[in-house]
Amino acid sequence: MADYNRYGHGTSGGYGHTPPPSAPTSAPPSSSSYGYGGGGGYPSAYPPPPPHQGFGFGYGPAPVAFPPGTHPDVERAFRAADRDCSGAIDEHELQGALSTAYHRFSIRTVRLLMFLFNGPASSAPSRMGPAQFVSLWNCLGQWRGIFDRYDRDRSGKIDFRELTEALRSIGYAVPPSVIELLIANYNNGVPSHGALDFDNFVECGMIVKGLTEKFKEKDTRYTGSATLSYDGFLSMVIPFIVP
Repeated sequence: MADYNRYGHGTSGGYGHTPPPSAPTSAPPSSSSYGYGGGGGYPSAYPPPPPHQGFGFGYGPAPVAFPPGTHPDVERAFRAADRDCSGAIDEHELQGALSTAYHRFSIRTVRLLMFLFNGPASSAPSRMGPAQFVSLWNCLGQWRGIFDRYDRDRSGKIDFRELTEALRSIGYAVPPSVIELLIANYNNGVPSHGALDFDNFVECGMIVKGLTEKFKEKDTRYTGSATLSYDGFLSMVIPFIVP
């Protein structure tokens, strides 16, 4: 069973955790008009893993080097998912690692996470190595903490009001009309009484954060407006909606 709450996210900040990663970020001035000034940035990068000593005979599973300090349970989760012992996992293996007996991650969410954590310059964008897996696992622990904090009725879902408050707590003042669109996207087009499961909540949060950071790259003065070419707009949005 996946348990994202237990490992690797005991950091300090405005809501107890470093905001989850999505795209390179720089903190805006305190006068920013976006309403996302709440503690930007990523967790510190992991130091390089120690060199693997190898097996000495050229046989056996591919060597797997985890970042120093990786919890043994996270290592076990990766090794269990890596069924072919290749040292990397594909989207279906990642889906199995992230899903639990109570909730299965959708393949759409898994593909977005694979894209975000591998990065567009990855030499193997369809496969994830141990360092990226550990980073993703710790990030999901942070999202899980936010989800549980704002799922006040313990329904296992985040509704309109709860989603608004959850996103605001990590610095994103998302307009109600956009919240409605986000919920409708996961609720058969019906926004008024919809609610998001955990993986849908993660996907929404990652998209809001990622697109905001991309927009900030164009709005260098943090005025809340920017000029984009048509090609630039498509290049910015499509990777997030068609992972």
